[in-house]
Amino acid sequence: MSEPETTRTRSSGGEPMFNIPGIILAAIGICIAVFVYQAYILDGTQAVEFLWNYAFIPSRFSQFEDAASTQAWFTTISYSFMHGSVTHIALNMIWLAAFGSPLAARIGPLRLTLFWFATSVAAALTHFAIYPDSMAPLVGASGAVSGMMGAAARFGFRRSTSRHSAAFLGDILPIIVALRMRTVLTFLGVWFATNIVTGLLSLGAEGSASIAWEAHIGGFIVGFFGVSLFDRRMA
Repeated sequence: MSEPETTRTRSSGGEPMFNIPGIILAAIGICIAVFVYQAYILDGTQAVEFLWNYAFIPSRFSQFEDAASTQAWFTTISYSFMHGSVTHIALNMIWLAAFGSPLAARIGPLRLTLFWFATSVAAALTHFAIYPDSMAPLVGASGAVSGMMGAAARFGFRRSTSRHSAAFLGDILPIIVALRMRTVLTFLGVWFATNIVTGLLSLGAEGSASIAWEAHIGGFIVGFFGVSLFDRRMA
């Protein structure tokens, strides 16, 4: 089995500090390009139009006639490549590199892309189920990244120590086994608590600036329970 293309930054001891597959670098590049285009190239009116056309807006599905259109459903994926601020994109890209790299090294670029789409759609639809009439745009890769975190938990966070790859190792753990591991339980507790608390604290902010923690949970659940559909055995 051929090894996915990676970018390696070496420490002073000669071992790589980072192994980032090409598909993850491509995703990061797309997110940065989209952010720069919207924030620094488009004017105010164009930026608002771009946001309306490509962000996920729940009311588009519940109140408008174009709910079944291809464009409307496209936003359940396109929103995941958009971000609202430098801080927003920076944090998401850091977590994407951390959790997406071992998953991509494990399942390959095509399956990683399909995984991204599935968890992004799941996150968007979870948000829609709770806020069907909201007109606040949902943007960000957090749903997909949360799905990658869920997948990491099913591997028990076991990663290769090889200098050539940092892929998740071993078979996917049965759900009951994963939920008995102290590392997984601690991660789940901290992750859910952090999302709920930060989400609740953001409720006083503008609707479009609040943290869509429910969407994060939707992506995480699909990643945790559905990663086996995207896995491939390592040679």
